[in-house]
Amino acid sequence: MIAKLTGILDDTGPDWAVIDVNGVGYLVQCSAKTLTHLGIRGDKVVVHTEMQVSETDQRLIGFTSAGERAWFRLLTAVQGVGSKVALAILSALSIEELQRACAHGDSAMVARANGVGPKLASRIVNELKDKAGGLAGYASPVGMASGEAFTLPPGNASADAVSALQNLGFKPAVASSAVAAAVKELGEDAGLNELVRVALKRAAG
Repeated sequence: MIAKLTGILDDTGPDWAVIDVNGVGYLVQCSAKTLTHLGIRGDKVVVHTEMQVSETDQRLIGFTSAGERAWFRLLTAVQGVGSKVALAILSALSIEELQRACAHGDSAMVARANGVGPKLASRIVNELKDKAGGLAGYASPVGMASGEAFTLPPGNASADAVSALQNLGFKPAVASSAVAAAVKELGEDAGLNELVRVALKRAAG
């Protein structure tokens, strides 16, 4: 599975970008916020990706951070939310705004996205309310001591490690706390493999 692309921004459209990786152009579907973040043609870019394969289609969805990709996965797990609607939501709201809306039951904020009616917005908020706190870990992981702050900048090894643990089946809150502890032990310059190795011990413990 393609999880990340590093290359040159070759072209863009209303909801897509072409990333040139060593001469191979990857067509990536993106939210409006992601497209804005990528910059202009010729810029070097790093895009986190989610590959969707069906009987009739294959597509890559691109994100500026592992945190945005994690929210995309949560959104598309809600009945009635496909990739198009999820990207519309991520176009209308930042992941911080989305986390806040779900945590506080603010369906009106989610309904600001194109194609999202009040009923679907309520379903999204209700289903993701309990999970929103865990994904807040991309900004400040739960499980830290009172008054202790820790930040996971989007797109870095820490955020990738959180995503990796979630892919292995750990809940977002557990993954965030474990990676936070691993970074504290290894230092902020620790590589992804080391972070995942130590975080797995923490999460399993």
